[in-house]
Amino acid sequence: MHRDVGVIIVAAGSGSRTGSKELKQFRWVAGKPMLLHSIQTFQARPDVAMVVCVLPREYVGDPPPWIFQSDSDRLLLSVGGRHRSESVANGLEDLPTECEIVVIHDAARPLVNSETIGRVIEEARKGNGAVAALPVMDTLKRVDSTGKIVVTVDRFGLWRAQTPQAFPRRVIERAHREAREADRIATDDAALCEQIGLPVVVVRGSERAHKITEENDFALVEALSIFRE
Repeated sequence: MHRDVGVIIVAAGSGSRTGSKELKQFRWVAGKPMLLHSIQTFQARPDVAMVVCVLPREYVGDPPPWIFQSDSDRLLLSVGGRHRSESVANGLEDLPTECEIVVIHDAARPLVNSETIGRVIEEARKGNGAVAALPVMDTLKRVDSTGKIVVTVDRFGLWRAQTPQAFPRRVIERAHREAREADRIATDDAALCEQIGLPVVVVRGSERAHKITEENDFALVEALSIFRE
């Protein structure tokens, strides 16, 4: 199979909300370091040419040794930026030219599966941006600063965005370039495309791709790792 997919794994955050001194993305969960889950999952795909891990600057020259329990010929380390958008842009610059499809993934979602990855890549090959997501099932309330409910939000058409997100390379590079020129940032890469009118679609994500944000999330991901969809 032709290898034309480049993957950027965003792992440059401090993970301060977990309350641990150890970087969240380096902690063990479900049998291995969090970041290693994603590296190995993406490298298991025959269409992936390169995986770029964006790390805090101090770890790029001296990464944890377990990171090389992977295909080192398809692994690059890149320096994180001041915010997420800048970190992704740094990773984009380091991707080899043969990577025509770009997949962006948060290291904090270690249980991403190949089926979800395949769905976002399939859409990107059609020329779209693609976001793994799940429909909102709970009733949503908008509240004010005191906690008082202002309105019940209609959940029809609302989805919870996850990663991975995939894009034709020319699309995501344009989105980041124009955001940088306009001094705009966003919480995910799809939003950068949306801001300039580029097409983005959702594909079915996975409950197992839960994002580890707080300390309790480690136990939840451990439990989710036992179950297969």
